[in-house]
Amino acid sequence: MIGKHFSIFYTAEGRAAGEPARVLAQTTTNGRFEGEGWRVRKDGTRFWANVVIDAIWDEEGSLIGFTKITRDITERRALEEAKEQLYQAQKMEVIGQLTGGVAHDFNNLLTAVSGSHALLRQMISDPRALRLLETAERAVARGAKLTQQLLAFSRQHRLQPEKSSINELIMATEGLMHNAAGENVDIVFDLDPQLWLSNIDQTQFQSALLNLIVNARDAMEETGGRLMIETRNVELDQDHARSLGEITAGSYVMIAVHDTGMGMTAETKAKAIEPFFTTKGPGKGSGLGLSQIFGFVRQSNGQIEIDSALGEGTTVRMFLPRLNEEGVAREDSKATPRIGTVLITEDDPDVLSIAVETLHSLGYEVYSAANANEALTILKRNTPIDVLFTDIVLPRGINGIELAREARRLRPEIRVLLASGYTRPGLQVDEDVMHFIPKPYRVPDLALQLEEMVRSSAPAG
Repeated sequence: MIGKHFSIFYTAEGRAAGEPARVLAQTTTNGRFEGEGWRVRKDGTRFWANVVIDAIWDEEGSLIGFTKITRDITERRALEEAKEQLYQAQKMEVIGQLTGGVAHDFNNLLTAVSGSHALLRQMISDPRALRLLETAERAVARGAKLTQQLLAFSRQHRLQPEKSSINELIMATEGLMHNAAGENVDIVFDLDPQLWLSNIDQTQFQSALLNLIVNARDAMEETGGRLMIETRNVELDQDHARSLGEITAGSYVMIAVHDTGMGMTAETKAKAIEPFFTTKGPGKGSGLGLSQIFGFVRQSNGQIEIDSALGEGTTVRMFLPRLNEEGVAREDSKATPRIGTVLITEDDPDVLSIAVETLHSLGYEVYSAANANEALTILKRNTPIDVLFTDIVLPRGINGIELAREARRLRPEIRVLLASGYTRPGLQVDEDVMHFIPKPYRVPDLALQLEEMVRSSAPAG
């Protein structure tokens, strides 16, 4: 009777140390068992096998044995994994384009709102109105940080390192970390109060930290647990630096994230930073979290280290170079700014209107253009212009960078200030005369940039 119900479990040999046994067969009612797992060839190499076991019955319905067919499907599995990686790459590219476009448009809106706030502040004196304005300005600042996170995710963000206190960056992200960790994870901080400064991209660092928090949360999803964030000053000697790889001995700021989750096998740990590698189920992870962290830390001239064992939790350490400050920064000269002339090119009418009003309020003579062709028409006249202030994304086929190059050809002495809701592009230009300001920009930052550019364009003497 082939319909008899019984169980046979066929366990894969050749698994990595610490890897749990995989049941290849499941109980059925038709005498057939099928599953997949690692097997070992006679020469000791491993292959991914599909195993089918059929029960053999005699004429009286008694079980007398089994037949087993083992197929080497390593290549088929590799092909399926390659297809999955291609799918993930295409998905990430589409999501990146979408988030980058949304962030750009959102930054344009924030620029108009932020500029309006700055102008309103000069017109009102009612304390209640000023408090409401401050609330709105804080909301704009939060929106600006959100768009930077979107741009970092979409990989349209070049590193912008600056002098940073990592402890302050960690505590500034505390609320987001608690939200990301969930209610069943306790977060503990062990921060060195004498921590050295570092020169890092703050947005990218906070994004990396949140990625580690999410990974730790997923590792403790079923049981909950404890997550510790630790900072220390460390001196890496030659041996430790060599063991980490691609890093020199010296002074580093170490940031560690410890969790009490399930941990990783040696095989999983070895692949953890590979793009698209993930142990999470379908739809629960792209496999890019640790690879993005690794890329950020390496680009910052640092390195990461992973300690983990199955059932013992995981610790991920980021080593970022200490900032070596030589001397005391000199104060900028307080020379009186030379009032100049600015040609602003912006296709968003609200942003253009606010920018023109802002520049007038700063004392500049202003000409405006809605696209590159209008700007070139003005540049071809004899109108004196000190600075071309242009958005990078413009309509009608000529973008802001191309406009800037043509402007420099027509007027070699002109200075260019490029603005964008995207992050700083890779410019193959003379950055002594071409500068960049991200949207949404603050009026004090814009004023400082223009002051320096106009002053540098003034003839000597």
